[in-house]
This record gives sequence, C-alpha cells and structure tokens, in this order.
Amino acid sequence: MGITESVNLRHAAPHPIKRALLSVSDKDGLLEFATALRALGIEIVSTGGTAKSLQQAGVDVTEVAETTRFPEILDGRVKTLHPAIHAGILAKRGDALHQQALEKHKISMIDLVVVNLYPFAATYQSGQSWPACVEQIDVGGPAMIRAAAKNYNDVTVVTSPTQYQDVLDALAQHGGGTDFFLRKRLAQEAFQHTAQYDAMIADAFAKRLNDTLPKTYFAAGTRTESLRYGENPHQEAALYRTDSKAFGVVNATQLQGKELSYNNINDTDAAFELVAEFSDPAVVIVKHANPCGVAVAKNLTDAYRKALACDPTSAFGGIVAVNRELDKNLANELSQIFLEVIIAPSVSYEAQIILSAKKNVRVLVTNGMPDATQKSLIMKPVAGGFLLQTRDALLFNEADLKVVTKRQPDSREMEDLLFAFQVAKYVKSNAIVYAKSHATVGIGAGQMSRVDAARIAVQKAQDIAHNAGVDVSPIKGAVVASDAFFPFADGLLTAMAAGVTAVIQPGGSIRDAEVIAAADAHGAAMVFTGVRHFRH
Repeated sequence: MGITESVNLRHAAPHPIKRALLSVSDKDGLLEFATALRALGIEIVSTGGTAKSLQQAGVDVTEVAETTRFPEILDGRVKTLHPAIHAGILAKRGDALHQQALEKHKISMIDLVVVNLYPFAATYQSGQSWPACVEQIDVGGPAMIRAAAKNYNDVTVVTSPTQYQDVLDALAQHGGGTDFFLRKRLAQEAFQHTAQYDAMIADAFAKRLNDTLPKTYFAAGTRTESLRYGENPHQEAALYRTDSKAFGVVNATQLQGKELSYNNINDTDAAFELVAEFSDPAVVIVKHANPCGVAVAKNLTDAYRKALACDPTSAFGGIVAVNRELDKNLANELSQIFLEVIIAPSVSYEAQIILSAKKNVRVLVTNGMPDATQKSLIMKPVAGGFLLQTRDALLFNEADLKVVTKRQPDSREMEDLLFAFQVAKYVKSNAIVYAKSHATVGIGAGQMSRVDAARIAVQKAQDIAHNAGVDVSPIKGAVVASDAFFPFADGLLTAMAAGVTAVIQPGGSIRDAEVIAAADAHGAAMVFTGVRHFRH
C-alpha cells in the first residue's frame, strides 16, 4: 500500500524565493539563470568556484564563507558543511521553534538550492588515477541536495541545468515563487540524482576490489526516452542510459527512420553483440532476438548474401548488424527487402543516400564496436528480487577444444565449428546451429527438446533449399554446434542423417560415450568445449 500525502494550504500556496544558494560543477546555463534570479531581487549565496565565475561576469554574489563566517578549508573539502547553511535549508517555515532557532543564531533561510555534483564519473572514465577520482567524490553537495529535497514543502532544489527553465517559468507564473508540485517533483529527481551518484561510486569501489557480485548491487540509469509501449501495446516501457560509454544501440546515433520500439532495441542489441564476436567482415540478421542468418566473408556484401540465404523468410522485417563501415554495395542489397533496423559502426555517405529512400528503416551508427570479451553484469528480475550474473564473454580457439572421436576435424571443419559455436552463444536455448563455409545454414532455437531443435533446423533448411529450386540440402557437408551437451544420441543422429560431418558441443552428459560412439559409427569428427552457452 502506498503512502498518501495531504497538502495543507500553506504548502500548496506558491512559496516566494528570496535567497538562493548556487554551487555547481556543470556551469552550463549558470550565468543566464543567476542573472534572471538577481533580476527578480533574489539574493545569491555561492561557493568559491561558482562565486568567482559569477562575480567575473558582474553578478552580485555573497560567498559562502561570509555566510558561515568560516573559511573554506582542507583544499575545499569543507565549505558548506555548516549550520549556517544547513539550518537555513532545513528549517520549517511554519514551525515557530525552528524560526526562533534561526533568529537566535542569526541564520537566514535559503529558499532555493542549486547544486550539481563533482564529476566523479567523467574523472573515473577518463582513466585518471584513483586518488584523483576520490577527490571528485562530492560530500557537501549531496548533503545540501538531500537537505533541500527533504524540506521540499518549503525549499526548491535544482540538480541539473535542464531544470533552470522550469524554475524560471514558475517564478514568472507565481510572482517570484514556486508551487508545491514543482518542488515535490524536483525533490524526487534530486534523490534519484544522489542515489545514482552514490551507486556509481559504489560500483567503482567494487571494481577496484574485484568484487564482481557485491553484497549490495545498485542499478542506476537515466531515462533517455519513453517508448510507445513495451513488448506488447498494453505494457509501458522506457529506455534508460547508464554511465557506460559502451558502443551499441543505447549510445548510437539514429540517422533516419521511425522511433525505436522496445522490441527493436532488444533485437538490435542482440544482433550487434553477436556481430562484434567476429574480427573478419560479418553480418548478423536477427528476428525476435534470435539470429536467423550469420556469415563471415571477405566483404560485407558477400557476408550478407550468405547470411540471408540461411533464412530469407525470417529476415523479412528483421534487424541487420555489421561490424564494418556499411558501404554503398551493401546498402543497395539491404534496400531490396523490408528491414526494421540497420546498425553499423559507421555508414558511408553514399550508403546513407541509398538507404534514405527507405524512410521507415531505422539506421543506427555506433562509432565503434563492443568488446566481445568485456566483463559486465546481466540482471534478470524475478518475483521478490533479481538474478545477477556475469556476461558470457568466453571466446574459443582451436587450442581450447578436445577431440573425442577417432577422426580429427580437418581445418575447414575446425573453422566452421568455432564459428557455429560462437553463433550458438546468441541463440535461445535449446540451440542447434548448422554452419558451412563460415555461414549458418540452419538454426534451431528455443526448443524444449534438443532433438526437436536439430530436426526443426534441418527441416527449415531443406524447405528453403526446395523453394529456391536446389536439390541438395544445405546441411550436407555442414558442421553442427550445440549450446549444451547432447543428453542422448538422437539429436546427433538427426544431424548426421542430414549430412553433418563434424560436431562441437560442451560434453558432460552421462551418455557421452554413447554419443561419441554414434559419431564414430558415422565417421564424424566431434570436439568438446567443456563449456556450455545457455541463453534464456
């Protein structure tokens, strides 16, 4: 049950602002805001750096040291932590005892607190030394923000330059005061601001201590846009950005097309994370968060044609991700079918012109590729809490594999096996991936039975070949990857019956010997990874 709040008439009436405290690191728009406040006759109290900036611009300012009658000390670590500041912020205007205390100690009230915090995030992300980062942990700022937000019945708190105009509009509308509902909203945003700031610092300390899964975990983000709806029209949704500068859909620039939907963002993220796994030119096509075509080639156009051939029907209305600059040749190919989103690290000018004819397709530019080996955390809500795990960032090479059959895979098979297992990591479990010549030729995703996943992928591949007038199944001569072990030989037998010559799987089943014997009986090569790639 939520807590309701009754608003008395004194709180509901606009509160006049006579005295403001300004102490900001981000000085964007500060001069204009302070000038507007002074034009309304509002006294400004300010800390050293902010005061100096305003005084040099000709704005009349009272320095905090004059108010506290105590100088800034410890290289500025202590300047606003003083009763003359905090009592002026926290005093209840309608409380006689509070007012008597202010009069007794000759403390003036502060009606408006404008504070944004030391740039800890920017300092930390720039790679500066840890001592330098520690000096950017703000202490006095959060204390003033929290004090003002707590006393929102009487005090207005501003934590971002984006809020300046809201306050000026209220002052103009209410004759030099602010209304209760604005103060309450700004207080909520203030507590969100300090919570995010503290979460960011706590995360930095955890990383310094290699505390991957800390005792208390905070997830903080800033809403960048409200989406039309979530996975379905009856669900609400929004996109949030963390302080991470990772290359991907959240930090991408949209060149054209309609606004992104919840499903667009989810699918595009899956596509771009997968394409980042490959160093050679690669194309990934995703539909409903599952890859329906993946290929690597000497150039993006060839890779796209190979990826599209895997499942051209599912590619319709899908997401295409590439790991190179999207050029005009690929743009011409992409413009031939309906796509929801195209994402690339960069797009040539010629390609932009070609794609602009497809006005509804969203084209995203990321200016870089994700690090496929980067360590990060993945959170999944569950009733009463959430699950937290490290990202599946393992990459395999030939040295990591154990051959368990009589026949060794040849070099072509080995390359395709590694390719298929990389793709399987991004296919919803149970996952079966058939690949040949560095391209997927059949994908079985999200089945409750592994043998069903193997059968569905074969059947789809055969249907696609039949529709294209090809007599030979694409699976013939391919390799197969399984994201987890084959619990029985039946799934493997299905793959080998379709023409598979080599297999990659984690191993670890109590029936491994039976599965290996089945591979040997068909002359297939099999390698174990010792690691599974479940994706739920």
